[in-house]
Amino acid sequence: MGISNQRNNGLKQNWKCALICLGMAFATTQYGFDVSAVGTFQAMPGFLMTFGYEDPALKGGWGISTRDQQLIASFLNVGTIIGVLFITPFGRYFGRRYGIWMGTIIAFAGCAAQIAATSVAGLCVGRALMGASNAFFITFSNAYIVECAPPQLRGLCSASFAITINIGTIIGAVVDERTSHIMGRLSYQIPLACLFIFPALLSIFVFFIPESPRWLMLHDRRDEAEKSLVTLRGDSLEPEFLQEELVEITRGVEEEKSRASSLSIVDIFKGTNLRRTMLCVAVVLSRASSGVWVFLSYGTYFYQQAGVDDIFRIGIYSMTVQLVGVAVGLYCAYKVWGRRTMLLIGTGASAISMLGPALGATIAPDTPEAAKAFLAFHFFYVITYSGFAGSMTWPVSAEVVNSRLRVVTLSFATGVDYFFAWLTSFCSPYFINPTALNWGAKYCWIWAASNVMTFVFFWIFLPDMKGRSLEEIDELFEKRVATRDFATFECQSSSQAHEIALHKMEEAKATTQYVETGR
Repeated sequence: MGISNQRNNGLKQNWKCALICLGMAFATTQYGFDVSAVGTFQAMPGFLMTFGYEDPALKGGWGISTRDQQLIASFLNVGTIIGVLFITPFGRYFGRRYGIWMGTIIAFAGCAAQIAATSVAGLCVGRALMGASNAFFITFSNAYIVECAPPQLRGLCSASFAITINIGTIIGAVVDERTSHIMGRLSYQIPLACLFIFPALLSIFVFFIPESPRWLMLHDRRDEAEKSLVTLRGDSLEPEFLQEELVEITRGVEEEKSRASSLSIVDIFKGTNLRRTMLCVAVVLSRASSGVWVFLSYGTYFYQQAGVDDIFRIGIYSMTVQLVGVAVGLYCAYKVWGRRTMLLIGTGASAISMLGPALGATIAPDTPEAAKAFLAFHFFYVITYSGFAGSMTWPVSAEVVNSRLRVVTLSFATGVDYFFAWLTSFCSPYFINPTALNWGAKYCWIWAASNVMTFVFFWIFLPDMKGRSLEEIDELFEKRVATRDFATFECQSSSQAHEIALHKMEEAKATTQYVETGR
């Protein structure tokens, strides 16, 4: 039962589709670069001269107010929340590729606004526009990859977002390190100008790839869907098994349409979709609950508080170690463990990573030992969270929902995630800033607790969907299969699709023989 073994071929046979998915995954490189570069601006004299204030008592002679820290960090998330409000109506009429092009247009406007800004208000407008473009990039690129990748490669292809984000953060840190010594506006304008590069290259790439076959099928464009699937699969499948996949997609879409005649956000809370929406939101929200937003937005500040001299270089080292962790995690996800196990390992390790600095700052505050503990556990965190939990949130959040509601559910989950990310960015300065509560690394107590709660939720509710086709996942949820039975349940959708495909091919063969005989 289930998918034919011939459809479970590997990366070598599906190299073309894998490259297309990897190219689409670079949609998040802009996001990684942006967060890394702008997060480090708070330590740049050239940036502080424009948006901060002079204070000889501070290291470097310049500072920035808590309020402005909050606004700059949080408006990226505010923009994303606003962006998701437009994704559902846009995705109803336009495909995944057009979503990327729209994100590009918004990103260009955001880049220009930030470069031209001379006040915090103007900078926040640019941050909001960049956040809105991220909403389009994240939602449509993830939906595209999950809908196009073969079942056995779906996790690997979608989890490559973790690689591309990390590449963006490294490039952003390197560019910042090279421009940080410029005593003027160019110190931050050059990194901001680099943000034009990523959406420009992505928009060109999208011209040369096919639209998602499932989106085309949802809009009754069967012939185009078949051509798209043929392009994506290349020579990896024999005609018989290509037809099997096409039939499976067709039947899955038809069954989903028969259960609902309209596309509304209310549908994601109806029937079996409620369970799927709950899981999608929980997985996406686990990024915020992990504490990753604290390090993304205020990592440089924590390095300074820990007494690190060269914060730019230590940031680059941290991101490089993170890239290694992601590479190891992707290998484990492809060859060793399922999605559920990966998320449990990453979330559990994140709880430990947060507990260490919190204990150090509580037992021996403001000591070299506490600073060393913070750095050590931070490196452990970037390896384990990014490599195991963070990378798996991408495939799981997109594959757990059905094709008809994928963009709607993903945009809703992204909005919830970025609301809490905004809340984190807005509130964090109160906890860590010396002029406020001055908790420093004690702030990690909160995130240790949130990681424990996330771990418990995943342990109880999250099933493993590795190796399943999207239509099989639909069947598992429609039949209300228990979490622990997902891995062993024998689905009928793929085997039935295989029988239908064989019957159609036999009919076509018989027709061809009849015509040839008649001639």
